[in-house]
Amino acid sequence: MIKRLLKYLAVVLAFAGCSKGSGSGSMDWNVFRGDSSLSGYTDQALPSKPQLLWSFTTGPRAEGSPVVKDGVTYWFDRRGKMYGIDADGVQVFEKDFDTFIEATPLISGDVLYIGTTAGSLLAMRLPDGDLLWEYETEGQISASPNLVSFAGKEAVVVGSYDNWMYCIDASDGSLLSRYESGYYLNGAAASWKQDVLFGGCDQWLRMIDCRTGEAVDSLKLDAYIPCSPAISGNTAYVGDYSGNLYAVSLQDGKMGKWSKLKEATEESSDYVSVPAVDSKAVYAFSSDRQLSSYSRKDGSLNWSVLLKGNPGQSSPLVCRDKVIACTKNGIVCIFDKSDGSLLWEYDAGEDIIASPAVIKDRFMILTAKGTLLCFGK
Repeated sequence: MIKRLLKYLAVVLAFAGCSKGSGSGSMDWNVFRGDSSLSGYTDQALPSKPQLLWSFTTGPRAEGSPVVKDGVTYWFDRRGKMYGIDADGVQVFEKDFDTFIEATPLISGDVLYIGTTAGSLLAMRLPDGDLLWEYETEGQISASPNLVSFAGKEAVVVGSYDNWMYCIDASDGSLLSRYESGYYLNGAAASWKQDVLFGGCDQWLRMIDCRTGEAVDSLKLDAYIPCSPAISGNTAYVGDYSGNLYAVSLQDGKMGKWSKLKEATEESSDYVSVPAVDSKAVYAFSSDRQLSSYSRKDGSLNWSVLLKGNPGQSSPLVCRDKVIACTKNGIVCIFDKSDGSLLWEYDAGEDIIASPAVIKDRFMILTAKGTLLCFGK
């Protein structure tokens, strides 16, 4: 693809907003996991008795999760076609990028950032679909782009299979910094101040200063890290493939003390999804079909429930006083976060590997077959 000359348009648009999460009454869900720290928490309240309001089916398989801007839900099928469906279930946008896309996109202001398996990071203006700029890496991009702020700049951070973590100026697509790891980067980076944290197949959890592209700290875990960390306040939470769940303190631009909320045993199951965190607890899926809540204060187990299927790559989401959980075999559940009691259940009839998107009075689930389900009052 050819880089567009209209980069000056992006300067205004990229700074119009920042993906910092979804507050009460918001009609936006701008980034994978709801905010740039990937906390998986929103103060949006879920309907007490959700009903399926509408569904929209595309047909081709979908790999990423949906994002929402002004009530319009956007997502890609794996073949690279982008869809936009408004709050009434009416299609208002379609654009074919003619390249495979697996990553969840990022929205900041009126610009949508897209990673492709061809290795390009694209910036597209909403709602007209004009391409503003393109940055090319040398490997596929499967991780969701994220946002970080420093020195008056907004930067898009994304990992590539060429082993580099890139920090790209959101306004014009120029390279600000980059860091080379030992393995390809498959998970999204979590933002903490001007730094980002991410794991990899080499077992290292790394903290990178986006201003310089230098590693300021690292921690070697017991096994490789298939999922992204989730950050709340000054603590990061991440699981590894052997079944350990870690809490890592962040202080003075470094990783400080760390502990295991759950320690792996011979019977342990792996963590391949991102934990969700609120002010008091951490909620995590393991591949043995358990959704567990752990105290942030002392690491004790609050409760654990057996799901009706393996959650796979889908991640839990905390919505004020409830937790949404999706399983790979298509079961969507809402639990009371205080005790794990089941409040609501729905069988989508199709596999789910994506994470939910939540806006005012409703939430969206995207199935692996490309069906968008909208639930609300």
